[in-house]
Amino acid sequence: MAKLAFLILAFGPILAPCVFVIAAVVLVLRVHQRLPGRGWHLPGVATCALVAVLAGAAAFGAYAWGVMSGFYVLDPDQMCAAQGVRGDHIVTRETLPVSARCVTSDGVESELVPGWVNPLIYLGLTLLMFALVMGVLAALRRRPGPR
Repeated sequence: MAKLAFLILAFGPILAPCVFVIAAVVLVLRVHQRLPGRGWHLPGVATCALVAVLAGAAAFGAYAWGVMSGFYVLDPDQMCAAQGVRGDHIVTRETLPVSARCVTSDGVESELVPGWVNPLIYLGLTLLMFALVMGVLAALRRRPGPR
């Protein structure tokens, strides 16, 4: 099971942008096919599902990139030396917010995860939840009422 999770995280930065682009193209085509002049209305279930896939792919891709940027086959000294930090090192990791830090014996810290990763994760998760709520509301709105 751990090997499968590692493979999913390892290929996440490659597959997530592909899913994102495909969902974005489908969403753009769906919006383009709308008849002009009908005005603005609440999105349907399919549109909300596409937005949820977009947001989920962005959040997962950023999370996978962040986790894999702090994971190396190298030992901590080589990993931190690649970042330009000299001395003895301890590597600390956090799951959310994603963080991998090199800490020297002098107390100097160097972050291995890029700064854009955590804001994109939180933005993607927020948009994902919003799209799911809007999708449920759209499904309830389309359901016929009692007669």
